[in-house]
Amino acid sequence: MKPEASAPPERPPFSEAVWRAVRAIPRGQVRSYSQVALYAGRPGAARGVGREMTTLPPGREVPWWRVTKSGGVLASKVAQEQAKRLRAEGVTVEQRGQVFRVKVPQEPETPAPASKRKR
Repeated sequence: MKPEASAPPERPPFSEAVWRAVRAIPRGQVRSYSQVALYAGRPGAARGVGREMTTLPPGREVPWWRVTKSGGVLASKVAQEQAKRLRAEGVTVEQRGQVFRVKVPQEPETPAPASKRKR
């Protein structure tokens, strides 16, 4: 009699939701941990997203480098590699000392409607 093969451990739904949200980030763009948590259906779970990003199984096609801390700051442990990958996608990354930050393009200022302009 053949022993039953054990099924691989099932990933919690949160993990899959995080990986799906990260895979959906377009090339050349970034999202913060809190934004990924929101897109994964768990607003406020930014720390959970951070944990998930450290436990990606090998071979998974998840563009982890597109996820930043708030304000576009790169995670210090992987900042060099993350900056290299983001720059390869056309993202501007600035460095001050040991801190790397994504430069987010500012929205063009829209002129105020004529009724709101000072005379």
